[in-house]
Amino acid sequence: MLGMLLLMLGNGLQGTLLGVRGSLENIDSATMGYVMSAYFVGFLGGSKAAPWMLQRVGHIRVFAALGSLVSAAFILYAAVVDPIAWLFLRLLVGFCFSGIYVVAESWLNDASANETRGQSLSLYLIVQMLGIVLGQLLLNVADPGGYNLFVLITVLVSVSFAPILLSVSKAPVHETARAMSISELVKASPLACFGSLLLGGVFSTLFGMAPIYATQSGFSIAQVSYFISSIYLGGMLLQYPIGWLSDRYDRRFLIIGVTAICAVSACVGLLASDSFVLLILVAFAIGGMSNPLYSLLLAYINDYLDSDQMPAASGGFLFINGLGAMSGPIVVGYTMAEFGNHWFFITIATLMAAICVYGIYRITQRTYDIAPEDAAPHVLLTSRTTAVGAEFAIEAADEAQLDELEEADEASEWDTYRK
Repeated sequence: MLGMLLLMLGNGLQGTLLGVRGSLENIDSATMGYVMSAYFVGFLGGSKAAPWMLQRVGHIRVFAALGSLVSAAFILYAAVVDPIAWLFLRLLVGFCFSGIYVVAESWLNDASANETRGQSLSLYLIVQMLGIVLGQLLLNVADPGGYNLFVLITVLVSVSFAPILLSVSKAPVHETARAMSISELVKASPLACFGSLLLGGVFSTLFGMAPIYATQSGFSIAQVSYFISSIYLGGMLLQYPIGWLSDRYDRRFLIIGVTAICAVSACVGLLASDSFVLLILVAFAIGGMSNPLYSLLLAYINDYLDSDQMPAASGGFLFINGLGAMSGPIVVGYTMAEFGNHWFFITIATLMAAICVYGIYRITQRTYDIAPEDAAPHVLLTSRTTAVGAEFAIEAADEAQLDELEEADEASEWDTYRK
């Protein structure tokens, strides 16, 4: 957890720092859109290559190799200020972080007992989000136009590997399930797949283009850090309340409500461009609605799958989300360059409204007759969670649900005996 906290401090800061530095170097938003998109292309590729690398050379060597490449890439950002170089470096960073997450989540899964898996994953996700939020505040400790912040993120990432590489615990042995095909997933739930695809575009827009939007809108460095932090903070604080509702009400209506609130919040952002306080609230609302939506959509598609299909579905679901994430910054970067910064919010509002409208349409096409006690367990996940983490999260939630049912049956039998 200590290693992951340091890692996310560095990774959380690098995306924002690169966006701000790009604006300071007068690189147009269309070009920066390609640069930001490269991370998600690399991440998707890494999720496919990581299991193969782990089988060939093992977890420790993969972890050390990918970590050294990330450290090198971070310092090269400042040494080679060129959008083409940044594009390839972002591609490399996305590829490496995907593999690093696979190793970390495999290790976490192997180190957790059956009864503590759920708590371990929850703590892991909290540490991830906390590291990203705190990483935004580090933007204020030095000038983004210099070298110091790039040196800082390089040091943070380099130091973060020490707790794991020096660990005496044995390396885990874990193989992910074969991902379900896209056609199988679409057949199970068109709404979940369509929502995941567009949500990928929203995620990459928020986390790739938000720093560029903020800088080009004239925000100070401190205001940029607060604006980005609000997005992540909203996602961290509203994950549990939305998950709680997901286990008690019709998930389709919850999907429609969450996307509608997010779309309206983005429209408010269009009208509130002159009020920084209101923009902070808008960022909090958008982050708070969009981040939990990934887990909500995955839980909804799992309602129509058998328990042994759920781990495989998580891998395919992540792939669909990644496809959407690759295009988000490119589209937003182009529209911002051609038509103005306000297209940052217009794009988010359009994508979320599309999910909302399609959800309303799907209600007329399918009856949701699954009782709350029969629904798939809701697990807290983010788009950064790899297929390995999603698999053991689903398995842990499934085991916890079975334990609750067994306890309820035992209590019922005891009451009958007493009577």
